[in-house]
Amino acid sequence: MYLRIFRSFFFGNYFYGCCVLSLSLESSYQQVIPLNSILYYLSLFCGTVIYYTYAYQGQAAPNIINERILWYKKHNRLISISQLLLLFGFIISFLLFIKKHINNFQSLSIYTLVLLLLFPLVAVLYYGGMSTSGKHYNLRRQGWLKPFVIGFVWSGIVTVYPCIVSSFEHNLNYYLTILNGLLFIKNFLFISVLCIMFDIKDYADDSNKQLKTFVVRVGLRKTIFFILLPLSIIGFGLFLSYAMLLNFCTTRILFNTVPFVLLISVAYSMYKRKSIFYYLSVIDGLMIIKAVCGILGMMII
Repeated sequence: MYLRIFRSFFFGNYFYGCCVLSLSLESSYQQVIPLNSILYYLSLFCGTVIYYTYAYQGQAAPNIINERILWYKKHNRLISISQLLLLFGFIISFLLFIKKHINNFQSLSIYTLVLLLLFPLVAVLYYGGMSTSGKHYNLRRQGWLKPFVIGFVWSGIVTVYPCIVSSFEHNLNYYLTILNGLLFIKNFLFISVLCIMFDIKDYADDSNKQLKTFVVRVGLRKTIFFILLPLSIIGFGLFLSYAMLLNFCTTRILFNTVPFVLLISVAYSMYKRKSIFYYLSVIDGLMIIKAVCGILGMMII
């Protein structure tokens, strides 16, 4: 029974919902802004789970064994019910949120509206659509670009959105600052590195599909030493820049250093073959660890 709950929690993408909430909370603490409303967080959770689950619904099991897709095939009815309930929760919470803050929405600038629409638009293009010529395209097919697209969307949702939403929830003006930009890039690099690690898991399948991810193009060793580790170090350097600008104390810096040390350690561990649950719980779990360390670090005076 516990194993089934564990599988459902990770395969059903509820863990991703927890990750996006935790990173959003961390971002609010680090940018020293008021936390968002429960309605916003509920919409965010439901929308994230729906989005990630959509990718696996209706997929046929490939020739190689894909435990996740096989799980979706076996629990198709349960997943459909879950998606309907989550969609209902998203619509209700989103409409209540709009109704509560409708007056503040009307005062949003064009610049802010563009930012609000940018990240969902890129997320939609990630799955793809039809061009004017009728040819199907999607950003997922661009193997080297895929992890950065995901990192861009996630960083926007968990870094920019909390600021914008907090500004009109509390009737404040939103301004993009250097500090916001540094935090955005730091989160972008951190999540992009996690996505590149996931591409290592899908190496065989991507290679068969001729999807030119980093690991398919340059191999495992070069991916680790020339891509994962440099990006991790750059992300850590951006955090140190952010910490110095805000005069973080030593203890606060140490707390926020933990996720990057773990990120580098996990990158080294990619030499050995891992189970899918290692990727879903340990690698994606770094997002939860990052959020917890970031929040605890900001609570230190």
